[in-house]
Parts: sequence; C-alpha cells; structure tokens
Amino acid sequence: MSGIVHAAAAPGAVGAYPHARRVGNLLFLSGVGPRRPRDNGVPGNVFDADGRLLSYDIEAQCRQVFANVQAVLEASGARWQDLVDVTVFLTDMQRDFATYNRVYAEYFSDAQPCRTTLGISALPTPIAIELKCIAVVADPS
Repeated sequence: MSGIVHAAAAPGAVGAYPHARRVGNLLFLSGVGPRRPRDNGVPGNVFDADGRLLSYDIEAQCRQVFANVQAVLEASGARWQDLVDVTVFLTDMQRDFATYNRVYAEYFSDAQPCRTTLGISALPTPIAIELKCIAVVADPS
C-alpha cells in the first residue's frame, strides 16, 4: 500500500508537498515545524512593529512540533510508538539543545526511535525547530 497523506489537524504545508507519504509499511513525514494549525502562528515568537523576529520560546515550539507530528501520524494510521527515525533541525544548537533535549525526553520516554540532531543556520519560516520522521506502520490487511 502506498499513498499521500494530508492531515487536516496539522498546519498546512508551506510548499508543494504532502504531510506524509506511505510506501509499503514505511511512512515518511515531510519536515514538520511548530506552526499552530488553527492560525499558522508560531508559539512563543515575538516580533517588532516591522515584523522582525525579536525572540522565541524553544520549549513552546518543541511542544507544538511534537503535537504536529502526532497529528500527521494519526492521519496516517500510525502511532507515536511507530516512529523509528527522527531527524531534528535546530537553528541555535548552543542556545536551545538542552531545553529541546529535556522536552524530547518527556515525549520519547517509551518510544525510542533513532535520532539525529543538526544545527543549521535557518529554516524557511521564522521557526527554531523542524522534525523529519520515519515510521513503520502495520499492514492494514
């Protein structure tokens, strides 16, 4: 079984791509950021009058990105425990890694996917974290 997944409970894609794609028993999630599905806002972001980002709350963004991953998994017929690989992109590894690592441990205490964390210079929207995930899902037959 293969197919494209669009998750109504997740924020819309910022480009021409699906939330996820299933190929056989593998589920590949597109990059998932911390935008809120209801208004596309990023929790904890503070902007000046000209729209420049002044500060952000990495903990709030971590919690929202994990909620968004959960929404995509559920729309795909998968569970949190089905995750086998998580790649995390942080825009400020030095400032944010400890907080991200603490929050990650809360969400992944039972599920233990492989994990890679990368420090990068920017993401395409004003976010500080993005996840790229792979899950293994049971065959529905």
